Amino acid sequence: MTTDVAVAGAVSSPVPSNPGGKLAIEGFAAEQLYLAFRLSDEVFAIDILRIREIIEYSVPTSVPMMPPSVRGVINLRGSVVPVIDLAIRFGREATGVGKRTCIVIVEVQHEGATHVLGLMVDGVNAVMEIDAANVEPAPSFGTRVNTEFIEGMARVNGKFIIILDVGRALSIEEMAAIKAVDAQNS
Repeated sequence: MTTDVAVAGAVSSPVPSNPGGKLAIEGFAAEQLYLAFRLSDEVFAIDILRIREIIEYSVPTSVPMMPPSVRGVINLRGSVVPVIDLAIRFGREATGVGKRTCIVIVEVQHEGATHVLGLMVDGVNAVMEIDAANVEPAPSFGTRVNTEFIEGMARVNGKFIIILDVGRALSIEEMAAIKAVDAQNS
């Protein structure tokens, strides 16, 4: 049995089901699809099921009194969507705007509600299938990202890719700001 997954209507891959399959790390299916993207010189990945779409970068409208990592909001087909600069969230320099800069639209759960937000990244690399056997738990130290934000470390072609937990990567302050934007939309 397979399930088709599409990202922004451009990528479609069958995902093999794995009923009763062996898990390398609790919570990871035998093989799972991820969207890989760059922040500066590091590659990160997010579970493809969290991704709604990928859009070309457009300058967000600034909103006063937002946390520094909230770059502003964009209009996405009539909805106001907050844009988070993950580089700032991870304590780095703000993401510079280049030819490959884009906004990854994701869904996150917070306090029982689903929120749509954009993640500003330096560029999207690929949709990749990662075998759970190649995923290791987050290290207790040694990464440039808070280990609470990391679901696991995937070994792909001899290099590690950091698999992010988007829900944990956003602070309470940012989620409150997103909730305020959502309330304005209602």
